[in-house]
Amino acid sequence: FFFKGIILEYEEGGESKTRPIDLLDLKPDTDVTALVEEIRKGEPLITAACVEHVILLVQRLQQKLGEKENHKFSLFKVLRTHVLPLTNVAFNKSGSRFITGSYDRTCKLWDTASGEELHTLEGHKNVVYAIAFNNPYGDKIATGSFDKTCKLWSTETGKCYHTFRGHSAEIVCLSFNLQSTVVATGSMDTTAKLWDIEKGEVVATLSGHSAEIIALSFNTTGDKIITGSFDHTVAVWDVGTGRRLHTLIGHRAEISSAQFNWDCSLIVTGSMDKTCMLWNAVTGTHVATLAGHRDEILDVCFDYTGQRIATASADGSARVYDAQTKKCIAKLEGHGSEISKVCFNPKGNFILTASSDKTARLWDAATGHCLQILEGHTDEIFSCAFNYKGDTIITGSKDNSCCIWH
Repeated sequence: FFFKGIILEYEEGGESKTRPIDLLDLKPDTDVTALVEEIRKGEPLITAACVEHVILLVQRLQQKLGEKENHKFSLFKVLRTHVLPLTNVAFNKSGSRFITGSYDRTCKLWDTASGEELHTLEGHKNVVYAIAFNNPYGDKIATGSFDKTCKLWSTETGKCYHTFRGHSAEIVCLSFNLQSTVVATGSMDTTAKLWDIEKGEVVATLSGHSAEIIALSFNTTGDKIITGSFDHTVAVWDVGTGRRLHTLIGHRAEISSAQFNWDCSLIVTGSMDKTCMLWNAVTGTHVATLAGHRDEILDVCFDYTGQRIATASADGSARVYDAQTKKCIAKLEGHGSEISKVCFNPKGNFILTASSDKTARLWDAATGHCLQILEGHTDEIFSCAFNYKGDTIITGSKDNSCCIWH
């Protein structure tokens, strides 16, 4: 995804590790060479040999920031994707391909440019509910099903590498770590499991919740994972040991979503109790409660720099909060019914919402103005996503179709 930063990969004791470097100060007129020189002083990983490469990367990032956007999206294609309703849609990093999961027990892989179906991933014995690419690589797909298993597939061939068995109830959420070494599954059996992608075996079972786990999210460095549960709590776990580090207690109803910000310092949680909460990811302490919605919060997310938070609610509105001041900076009002999904475009200046009023809307993240209404679905939209460039959108609906917007 697009964030104002770069990831350094390095080896330590035979293990490959990653470290993110923040470039939040980068602006279209920043002197890139001077900025990289400044970063170098405190970062031994940037050696003389790779300085040129880093400068090039930051310049590309700077170009992206400078691009002017007044893009209007239009409906490019309606894909009658499945014989039964969709459960989810997701892009690979570049946006060249996307996947759809469905009640018809399959996951399908699509070519975004042509709208052609590339593979049907068959083998699950029940609803395919949770799906993901191992971005940024995109060469693998994970599917989590009500049949209690998770399957790992090759994007290229559509073949199944592994079937992960061990959960005793439906799998409802899953996620790869950014390093693409582990996939995590969350289940109605109250546990989450971490699976080794290469070996195809379980490396840890995260037990301790007293109700279903319906949300999970790795941090950027891949050493921590959070699980959100119907037991009103979010747990922070150490990925290496499977040990619980913190329990975030404070919500008074089921958790609906939970996410780390980019630099792994904050966690945001959304709940059916109509509030969002911010937590210190290192200490597990409560930082702030973002109130204002009149009904359940159904989705919450950070932009990629972690400066803003967007919330989606059953009250039909979405809101934008400043992560530093904790103040509401914009109210996104106009949908005629609940909003189940909200996401920022990679640059962070637009917000996309999906609603049961059969439309998706595009908003200005700073002002809250509605820029565009995406109409075309005949039933509620419950999933939406931007590609990495931010010039393509996919929406998934209960009408069994998926729309591509350019």
